[in-house]
Amino acid sequence: MKQFKALILIAFVSFLAVGCFKDNDDSLIEINSLNDFVWQGMNSWYYWQPNVPELDDSKDDDPNQYRAFLDQFSDPNSLFESLLYQYGTLDRFSWFVENYVEQEQSFQGISESFGIRYQAVQINNNGDVILYLNYVTPDSPAGDAGFLRGDIINAIDGTVLTTNNFINTINNLNNSTVTFSFVTASDGQLSAAGDKTITKRLIFDNPIYLAKVFDNIEGKKVGYLVYNGFRTAYNDELNAAFATFKNAGIDELILDLRLNGGGSVETSAYLASMVNASAGEGVFAALKFNTKHTNEDGAYYLSNTLNVYDSNFNKTGTETINRLTTLNQLYILTSGGTASASEMVINGLKAYMPVKLIGTTTFGKNVGSITLYDSPGSDYLDRNTANSSHLNAMQPIVFTIFNKNGQSDYTMGFNPDIEIKEFQYWDTILPFGDINEIVLKTALDDIRGYVTKGAPSKLGTEAESMEVVPDKFQNEMYISPEFLKQYQ
Repeated sequence: MKQFKALILIAFVSFLAVGCFKDNDDSLIEINSLNDFVWQGMNSWYYWQPNVPELDDSKDDDPNQYRAFLDQFSDPNSLFESLLYQYGTLDRFSWFVENYVEQEQSFQGISESFGIRYQAVQINNNGDVILYLNYVTPDSPAGDAGFLRGDIINAIDGTVLTTNNFINTINNLNNSTVTFSFVTASDGQLSAAGDKTITKRLIFDNPIYLAKVFDNIEGKKVGYLVYNGFRTAYNDELNAAFATFKNAGIDELILDLRLNGGGSVETSAYLASMVNASAGEGVFAALKFNTKHTNEDGAYYLSNTLNVYDSNFNKTGTETINRLTTLNQLYILTSGGTASASEMVINGLKAYMPVKLIGTTTFGKNVGSITLYDSPGSDYLDRNTANSSHLNAMQPIVFTIFNKNGQSDYTMGFNPDIEIKEFQYWDTILPFGDINEIVLKTALDDIRGYVTKGAPSKLGTEAESMEVVPDKFQNEMYISPEFLKQYQ
């Protein structure tokens, strides 16, 4: 199982080291060792290695030709991207890591951030664009400044958002300090409501945002959980939420995964275990690696215990999982941001029980990754022995995931059983847990028996959602080297 080291922010000056090896006439051949790390690590672990000619095992047979190949690339990221199979289409997910300390922190919800998540919407045929906030992190710059879910923003740093300037203007959110202009809406007309300027800082985002029980939905007790990321450091908090549901004796459960882009495979197996006790300790997810690592092919199982980690992500013990015995089906609220490990929960549990999806089509990611460090002696798995001259690493796709029935065909996402487009209600977004919040209400109405074939689109709307490239840390499904060691 995974063990976490303390994540310490450190300033580090990185440089490209030079390595060397002997060719056939014993002369020393200098190579760029960081580029060598990229090629060697990808040659060993990349899931599509057999499909990439430049990753053929013979590529480094001739030292001079190999050096010439590596020297074509002035930086390791360019080399990395050149090695990806159908980059941007089939492989939309692998990335080069500039700073693995920052990445490890982000996987646990620790980041320099304003503390907001938003949806961009073109609200009319005139090209006007707004952002509505679909999530505000508590104890964040935005939270402290009074930003709320449902707030509407129409300008960033004084520039009013339109379809023509959207891409350039939204890039301002990469700045450390940003001014947001708020508006209110009535019948599609916007009225200014003031500006707020905030500055990013380090935040700690607990993924268990809300656990609530509705006591009487047509005589049923319904549990509702807003869960925004599979982060191992919060395993015990997740288990505590299910203790609430178990003690309440809920009849139905609604998992709100609209903002959950994934995370730890281990934690997703724990969540699935909590949902369905009757599945015992069966296979939750089977992992298949490339032909060089068939020995690592293995599985995560549903279980009765979970690992607990302290604030430094060191394992401190275990807990008995609060597994539910009262559910005959599961409701999951979805969006295009429901990805990776969230989709794995859908795929894994549907082999054991009916799973009803409400919202919009999920992201479509049935593959996962590991972090590869510049530590060739460990086949690039050991962070502790990584080259100390830099903080670069790689996060390539290394496995495909299947449920117990061998199903894995959701690269286009899971379509909802009941489609409801939250963005069409951009001017009336309610807090999570409000019984009239449109997506939650659709699920509750289905439990009541009011909805059978689908919820209608909002009448008269001209709104169209606009795609925003997600942060690369958001849509992830990863395992740690500790999982692999048990199969070696």
